[in-house]
Amino acid sequence: MALVIRNAQKVVPFRRARLRRDTQTLLHILGLARFDLGLICVDDQRIQALNGRYRGQEAATDVLSFPFHQDLRAGDIPKPLHQDDYNLGDIFLGVEYIYGESQAHRQDFYNVLTVTTLHGICHLLGYRHSTEAEWKQMLQKESNTLQLFNRFTGTRLQPLTLNTF
Repeated sequence: MALVIRNAQKVVPFRRARLRRDTQTLLHILGLARFDLGLICVDDQRIQALNGRYRGQEAATDVLSFPFHQDLRAGDIPKPLHQDDYNLGDIFLGVEYIYGESQAHRQDFYNVLTVTTLHGICHLLGYRHSTEAEWKQMLQKESNTLQLFNRFTGTRLQPLTLNTF
């Protein structure tokens, strides 16, 4: 598995080592350790442009996911036929936005970054939150995954509870 993390912003200084470690732990828990994943950390201007282009929403956001496997149902793990298909996709993390939210809610930036990364991974696995039922299903997956994560790491992370359906 290759985990590529690119810091394409200069607004929020941060170290990628913890993001790498936490993401690898999440992938292991989810049974996705064999898959490639790209994490691209961007500022508000870049995430807003991407959000406008791909979702028609001209606002900064915390995360945008671009799955390699397009038609997964929520919870399905891709079943690649070829080695080149062991790819989950790319996640753009709006680290400036995430930092602002973490400060506004007095939460640790790296903890929020980890939970947001999990949210992005869930989107790559077909989870959505367009309806209340979808949101509850995604929230349950995130809660279960973070319970295991917390056991492995000794942390107390909780899912983001913003229901945006």
